[in-house]
Amino acid sequence: MEALLNVLVIGSGGREHALAWALAKSARVSKVFVAPGNGGTAAAGGKIENVAIGHSKSDFSALVSFAHTQQVGLVVPGPEQPLVDGITDVFKKAGIPTFGPTSKAAHIEGSKAFSKDFMKKHNIPTAAYGNFTDYETAREFIEQANFDVVIKASGLAAGKGVLIPKTKSEALKALKSVMVDREFGAAGDEVVIEELLLGQEISILTLSDGYTVTSFPAAQDHKRAYDNDEGPNTGGMGAYAPAPVATPELLKTIHETVLKPSIDGMRRDGFPFVGCLFTGFMLTANGPKVLEYNCRFGDPETEVVLPLLDDSCDLAEVFLAAAEGRLDAVPLRFKNGYAATVVMASEGYPGSYPKGRTITFDKAPANTQVFHAGTKRDGDNVVTSGGRVLTVTGVSDSLQGALDCAYSCVKTVHFDGGFYRSDIGFRAIKYLHEAAERKTGLSYADAGVDIDAGNRLVDLIKPIVKATRRKGTDSDIGGFGGVFDLKATGYQDPVLVSATDGVGTKLKIAHDMKIHDSVGIDLVAMQVNDIIVQGAEPLFFLDYYACGHLDVEATRDFIKGVADGCLESGCALIGGETAEMPGLYAKGDYDVAGFAVGAVERTEILPRMQDIEAGDVLVGLSSSGIHSNGFSLVRKVVAHVGLDFHSVCPWDTSKLVGQALLTPTRIYVKPLLPLVHQRLIKGMAHITGGGFTDNVPRVLPKSVQAEIDASTWELPQVFKWLKKAGDIAADEMARTFNCGIGMVLVVSQDNVSAVVEALTASGEQAYVIGRLNSASGQQQGTAIVTNTDGW
Repeated sequence: MEALLNVLVIGSGGREHALAWALAKSARVSKVFVAPGNGGTAAAGGKIENVAIGHSKSDFSALVSFAHTQQVGLVVPGPEQPLVDGITDVFKKAGIPTFGPTSKAAHIEGSKAFSKDFMKKHNIPTAAYGNFTDYETAREFIEQANFDVVIKASGLAAGKGVLIPKTKSEALKALKSVMVDREFGAAGDEVVIEELLLGQEISILTLSDGYTVTSFPAAQDHKRAYDNDEGPNTGGMGAYAPAPVATPELLKTIHETVLKPSIDGMRRDGFPFVGCLFTGFMLTANGPKVLEYNCRFGDPETEVVLPLLDDSCDLAEVFLAAAEGRLDAVPLRFKNGYAATVVMASEGYPGSYPKGRTITFDKAPANTQVFHAGTKRDGDNVVTSGGRVLTVTGVSDSLQGALDCAYSCVKTVHFDGGFYRSDIGFRAIKYLHEAAERKTGLSYADAGVDIDAGNRLVDLIKPIVKATRRKGTDSDIGGFGGVFDLKATGYQDPVLVSATDGVGTKLKIAHDMKIHDSVGIDLVAMQVNDIIVQGAEPLFFLDYYACGHLDVEATRDFIKGVADGCLESGCALIGGETAEMPGLYAKGDYDVAGFAVGAVERTEILPRMQDIEAGDVLVGLSSSGIHSNGFSLVRKVVAHVGLDFHSVCPWDTSKLVGQALLTPTRIYVKPLLPLVHQRLIKGMAHITGGGFTDNVPRVLPKSVQAEIDASTWELPQVFKWLKKAGDIAADEMARTFNCGIGMVLVVSQDNVSAVVEALTASGEQAYVIGRLNSASGQQQGTAIVTNTDGW
């Protein structure tokens, strides 16, 4: 048996966390030290351990001393700067195998001017270019160029030294910022000005021992900060692999015309390359051309390709073989599948950004991995410490499945101000769709219905649905119908109560804000609150989701909200229907409906009309906001005052308008059921569309009139703002909105104290808001709202 191996990974980013994670899988590896590491490697446990040593040139001696003390048998430097500074040379001199290029070989990244000249010498396809150390000569080159240009600081600029101006005047301004204003310091003492290449970009990570050349699957990065490739350039906001555009024929061409000639050329020029050569390509109409070389693993490309390694592939053995010049003896094997990585960044990135914000993690879904980049430990917490904070990777048999997994995992990570792109992989999805359209014969997918997406959705939501099980069901889905065993619930003489409803135009706000879980709660709340007013316990729920294009992630979030609502109300989600109907709904739009069934003992059915009489008291339960009715008017008011859903909320400046309006409907089931069983409530009215004046009369006998005193509770701020901004009359408010009271109970005078105390103890805000009076004529069975002057 071979001796156990201690490995030292140098660096502190997501790349280094991914390398440590992959190396720790090796049966031969005893320990993976990470210097200095980050919050993720600090919390990883097992074989992985942080070392409080940096990686600047002044730290090299301390790193070597540590490696000797801990009997490190393999060193893996991550970042480019220590490689350019000669860290591999230092460890080789100390007799410790190192997977990384020497300082001379790392010059292929350390100087873009050097790398362009190398490509020219070895006939490696790249853009036309010029290298300049004199500002005036460079300016003249731009003035005379008959093509659009890219300006690159030749030295290392932390991945930020590439400028892509759109006009000649922007190009001259960019040149001045680099060479005169020294935006990138000494890195801009020499610049490369080259022709702007057009096409799709891919990145290929290639391992070499100086002779053998073996590559990972091609990846595609997303450099711009925001969706649709908008915003400033970044170090990378996400990636996926393998890139479908990198066909086997194309990869063969790249290997033969770029990768092998590059490794051979460096060896022949006297600086054999050992380590990972990261090459960026533009796939132009004239074939693949090299954009740049990097002398190390890419970030976030590393986080997307390492999870694709086959379980039989020992990365530590691969790296050690390369360091020892025998890479041809250890094959690199990969899974048949895809991986996708989404970067979660701090607000402000790639500019200035806050640090020290606490990150919380829910349970990650299967086939996902969270790699830490800009994080650190702060006591028992993990906090942000960089611009790119985390890289979240999902793996699946399909690209869309990998993207779904990654975005599902993103939803389990939380920190203030974090943002991420929601369209990682959009080029590949478009490419695959276009390729599918070129094939002969039609399929259901050609009509816009993605059966595979529906199947992926079912797989994603099965554990969510399972969590709602209760007596009477196992809450498993996938059959033709949902089954519920009423006998198992213990009812003696049950009457079934059903309800169905939707969410209305509140969905328009969810569409706009891309917040989908809260309307799932709303859908359940509308049904179960209607069921409890009959005195019934909600037992099970089914949902219906109709869309023009099935967005698996958005639908999963919605169903997660449905499940949360079911858990809160004690009912089981036993099934549903997802209908993809292209042509009927626009892309991004969807509508929902729900169906719920409850049960009540025959003797407890509400309202007890025969018992309701003059003198009874009305008890109101506070709402959480607008709930799910009146949103056509709400949206009209928002537009009327010149706001949109992304404006700062005028009644709660800590939120955006859309976020505040999407506060989910309050569910009243659990606090009310015990009072129903104790027969302390005679009737209930759920205040939905129609407000007080339409809903309260639905539970009243003709002999009484309900008088509701609006001065007994304070009108919530959202309703005050709506009334003022829309100049809405008080009686219109009372018949449109819940105005802060989501449920009204009819209680005898003798039971008021017991009911209010019980509700308060369960966390509800309960108010005595009125009474029932004897009525005759047109007053019979009606409701009035008085004292609205304070509104």
